[in-house]
Amino acid sequence: MTATVSLPEVDRVEILTVLDVSLDLLMVGSDRVKRVDIAGTIGEGRSTLRAEHGFSSLVTVVKGDRKESFLFDAGLTRDGLLHNMDVLEVRPGDLHAVVLSHGHADHVGGLMGLLSRTGRRRFPLVLHPDAFLRRKVARPDGPVVLLPPPDRRGIEREGVEIVEERGASLLLGGLALVTGQIARTTEFEKGLPFHFAQVNGEWKPDPLIHDDQAVVMNVRGKGLVVLSGCGHAGIINVVRHSMALTGVGVMHAVLGGFHLTGRHFEPLIGPTVEALKALGPKLIVPSHCTGWRAVHEIARALPDAFVPNSVGTTFLIGAN
Repeated sequence: MTATVSLPEVDRVEILTVLDVSLDLLMVGSDRVKRVDIAGTIGEGRSTLRAEHGFSSLVTVVKGDRKESFLFDAGLTRDGLLHNMDVLEVRPGDLHAVVLSHGHADHVGGLMGLLSRTGRRRFPLVLHPDAFLRRKVARPDGPVVLLPPPDRRGIEREGVEIVEERGASLLLGGLALVTGQIARTTEFEKGLPFHFAQVNGEWKPDPLIHDDQAVVMNVRGKGLVVLSGCGHAGIINVVRHSMALTGVGVMHAVLGGFHLTGRHFEPLIGPTVEALKALGPKLIVPSHCTGWRAVHEIARALPDAFVPNSVGTTFLIGAN
């Protein structure tokens, strides 16, 4: 596949973890990892951060005099996203866009809470059309778990511009790329079995979750930075697709959910880690649904690149 999208280089990318499954206020930072100030988030009269089984990141891209931010995913609960944004002093009015990695509740649940705060601002909400499908997970040996989609009517009432794209699209005037539907090219990343979608009133198998997408930036002198929500497409498929789309051959950083937890996905840890080693990222931050077994294997295999995530952490990529 030849490059189909020209993704310009930017000077710097900052990725702030607004919501994730892990919170450790005592983690030590570095020159490329800024940990949250514990004095500002804990103590009498202060509200501390929350962790939840959801994911959300604030992405800020800098090129010359331009500095623009967008939100990637919105967490699980209506109030969790707003609470952490308040503690971290992230102002909804500063957002230029919101991107949803896919339509599952742990990535869209806080959206309506956010929109209730922004007023009728017509910033774009970028998602794949399948994100609006009703979904469920129905394992033969377990209960049915319903996965409600984003509330289209509620979003429209708030005056948001819904941008539905199956393919790749540029964001922030070309500073960032939304991958759109990801090509499935590896032999081992087969999707989520027992996952179903309601299409034309009928429940149908939906193991590939085609709305799964990532965001990509190209940092000058370093290479691509890829941020994944869950990585239902498979994190290696996500990375390879990003490189093929842009024609950029260097993968500098991979962050977000790799979806390697649970008994069905743990057998994928080995080949995933080997593929990540071959890619050789300089920064790798497995988060959300990656799972503790996979996180430990990644840390062992890529000790110089691995950084543990925690709510309130900012990853600084590029020149100061």
